[in-house]
Amino acid sequence: MRLLRSTAIVSSMTFLSRLTGFVRDVVFARAFGASPAMDAFLVAFRIPNFLRRLFAEGSFSLAFVPVLAEYREKHDALALKELIDRVTGSLAGVLLVITGLGMLAAPWVIAVFAPGFAWGEYQHRLASELLRITFPYLFFISLTALAGGILNSFNRFALPAVTPVLLNLSMILAALGLAPRMDEPVEALAWGVLLAGVLQFAVQVPALKRLGLLPRPRWGGTHPGVRKIITLMLPTLFGSSVAQINLLFDTLVASLLISGSVTWLYYSDRLLEFPLGMFGVAIGTVILPHLSRQHAVTDPEGFSRGLDWGLRSCLLIGVPASLGLGLAAQPLFAALFQYGAFTAEDARMAALSLTALAVGLPAFLLVKVLAPAFYARQDTRTPVKAAVVSLLVNAALTVIFLAGLLWLTPLGAQARAEGGGLVEALARMPGAHAALGLASALAGWVNAGQLWLRLRREGVFRAQPGWRAFGFRLALSGAVMTVAVLALLAAWPEWGGWTVWERIARLAVLVGGAAALFFAVLYGSGFRRRHLG
Repeated sequence: MRLLRSTAIVSSMTFLSRLTGFVRDVVFARAFGASPAMDAFLVAFRIPNFLRRLFAEGSFSLAFVPVLAEYREKHDALALKELIDRVTGSLAGVLLVITGLGMLAAPWVIAVFAPGFAWGEYQHRLASELLRITFPYLFFISLTALAGGILNSFNRFALPAVTPVLLNLSMILAALGLAPRMDEPVEALAWGVLLAGVLQFAVQVPALKRLGLLPRPRWGGTHPGVRKIITLMLPTLFGSSVAQINLLFDTLVASLLISGSVTWLYYSDRLLEFPLGMFGVAIGTVILPHLSRQHAVTDPEGFSRGLDWGLRSCLLIGVPASLGLGLAAQPLFAALFQYGAFTAEDARMAALSLTALAVGLPAFLLVKVLAPAFYARQDTRTPVKAAVVSLLVNAALTVIFLAGLLWLTPLGAQARAEGGGLVEALARMPGAHAALGLASALAGWVNAGQLWLRLRREGVFRAQPGWRAFGFRLALSGAVMTVAVLALLAAWPEWGGWTVWERIARLAVLVGGAAALFFAVLYGSGFRRRHLG
């Protein structure tokens, strides 16, 4: 019950964040569409955001929280405070160096992550300038993640979960208030990102002070706790954020495709992030401290029960969300984004990549629970091995799918016939970006499968009774929901001709009705809350 209650708190706060994030994306779509300038901003934003997830919320947090839990259980308050001070000083020092280098080397960084932006041309120059503004966000948001890890370890989940709202509000205000006053309107979004980083860190400070844990930063290169965190971090640089690495790889390849591909993938990822952030991140945030405590007090049965609960919870959300996003991708984009500069063709293209990415949503959710099961036991090597395999699978499938589009489809034949090299041919193929989404989705399943099998083989995870009945109920509910959604879509085949309120009303009926039907069938087939474990 405590896990469920904590997850509900994080999920509700995250819902507010995702809701404001949705409003942010609607504002972006109406104001900027899928333009070359928007592609440039998204690349400049994704780079520090990726590093933030890799080093702060990913690798760092997954190493820091278990060590923090160990110090709480086995050391006194002074030792705990010393650890926090030393970690803060060390992290801040490293971040200052990385931030400075990133700003100085912005043109070269853009060339690496977006090779499709020709050196010295408009998109490359704009993206470089925007990256110089957004890169310091990494410094402030990483310190925010440190503060959030401390608060979560003391069961203060609400504030860290709600702080992303500040990012969304800052960027909305920048788009509506600052952008119309600038020579390059999209530059306003970069300044909004930087302001948000400062605000997100500032609001955490009073909560840390009330706990008596406000850090006094000091370098900690020789501190045993800091050295242990560094040792645990190194293997997790890949393992903790394989989904983000795959998405960044997709951004790199998408920059070589037809203009707008980066933006279409971005909006697909944003809709996928709604259930992933609301539930997957919430469950992962709550379960890591829980599993770390169970490991610290040597309770393998409690560890396995907590893991079982997390896996069932992820599937309970992931199955209907995956089906809903995949089946209703076109109506979602038509109703939510197809206004202003975001055209019907943009909606159609973004729907293709969302349908592909939705295939991997249950796997992405499961990894949010499976990976912390290793990190809580301070095993950081196994997830990185699985991540490397998954990354290689993603790259290989991307090449295979794009090659198949070029050589096995009429569009590919036409693109090759128009002359130029393979890159030029890919840049003439609308829809090629969906292949990147499908490759990422399948790679996600490879990652989840490896982690699950390893936990089973090591005897760490022992399935609780009732999995067969649980799986049958999920399959039955998903099948009934699928039939109902397809029937409703057949009755409403054209969404572009309706007014905004007609689209929203019909989407509410479609999404709300599908969710209600899924859980009604689930309940009718005998599922109850106690079956989560």
